[in-house]
Amino acid sequence: MSVFFREHLVAYASINPTKFIIGYCSTYIFMQTFMIPGTIFMSLLAGALFGVIKGIFLVLFNSTAGASSCFFLSKLIGRPIVYWLWPGKLKLFQAEIAKRRDKLLNYMLFLRITPTLPNLFINLASPIVDVPYHVFFLATVIGLIPAAYVTVRAGLALGDLHSVKDLYDFKTLSVLFLIGFISILPTILKKKRIYE
Repeated sequence: MSVFFREHLVAYASINPTKFIIGYCSTYIFMQTFMIPGTIFMSLLAGALFGVIKGIFLVLFNSTAGASSCFFLSKLIGRPIVYWLWPGKLKLFQAEIAKRRDKLLNYMLFLRITPTLPNLFINLASPIVDVPYHVFFLATVIGLIPAAYVTVRAGLALGDLHSVKDLYDFKTLSVLFLIGFISILPTILKKKRIYE
């Protein structure tokens, strides 16, 4: 983002804060609901314009609202689309959900924190495989914190980024996988006790 463009956005946001926030949130939620690529750039923009703390809250609010809208939209009309797009992946996901019913929140947190499954798939497939909304909601709010932090923080140095790949280096991905592993550790330990 050029300094000139950023300065104009900051000026507009300070003159019309309510309009800007409503426009920003509406655009982000719309994109997330209808699976339009580009929300990562909206997250970067939040960091560039609002700083880390306010940016993270904005990204978490919008991501959760958009993911929730996508969840309910999929519940209404998404079944044939998901079965058509990912029949094999959906069966595997359904089997994994069935195996982990007693610790479903931990599993959903693991999926949200780590990039093992795309968030798009999780948003669309969760209502179809009967993930309760409260579990989906909590996993989304908590699980997206690390990625929101990384992206919003990167937004502070937006002028130095050359591509989206610059956001997720080996160290960042390793930390996300470690956090994901910690989220499923209680399930692994419980299974170990059962088999002993």
